[in-house]
Amino acid sequence: MTSTDIGVLLFGTRRLPRALRDRPVITLDDVTACRRVVVVGSHADLSQVLTTLMRAERLDVEVAHVRRPWQARRARTGRATRVPLIRDDTGTVITRAGFWLPPDESTATLFGEATVDDTLLFDGRVTGVRIEPTDTLPGLRAAVLTPRMRVRRWVPGRAAQLGTEGALVVRDGVPGKRPVRRSTFYRHIEGWLRVG
Repeated sequence: MTSTDIGVLLFGTRRLPRALRDRPVITLDDVTACRRVVVVGSHADLSQVLTTLMRAERLDVEVAHVRRPWQARRARTGRATRVPLIRDDTGTVITRAGFWLPPDESTATLFGEATVDDTLLFDGRVTGVRIEPTDTLPGLRAAVLTPRMRVRRWVPGRAAQLGTEGALVVRDGVPGKRPVRRSTFYRHIEGWLRVG
């Protein structure tokens, strides 16, 4: 495969959209050999691809995300724009949302303290926290969640940090394997090339 190819990554049981049928279907191991990668899958799948590119130091690869068949044509011809890349301290990228939640079902609240840059997000007990990437700088926003899992107030920043007795970290719908006492989401030094 040459570096000028557009490769398509199919996740799960997704079908190859008609507009991409003449492009090669690749594996995650092939993404660094492409000029543009089209991810046909979920936000967690997109995050997995971006994590691979970040760790390989290949954020010069353009990445398109196709969740609906009508998005496939734009994935081929759309222009790439560099946007902030949000990762956590484990080296895992998020593209839709990260959460800090109580560590297990027996605990109704999360206890600790969180900041976004120099702003205190909470100190004490909360239902949870939602962290989202933004399209522009500083790169992310975070908010404390109400008991109905709604956002109270967004706080923008470059980094969100948590210190706690125990929290479950959820990245784009994928829960962590075990509770943690510290967690940080932050803007990577280099953004990613989003096609769209």
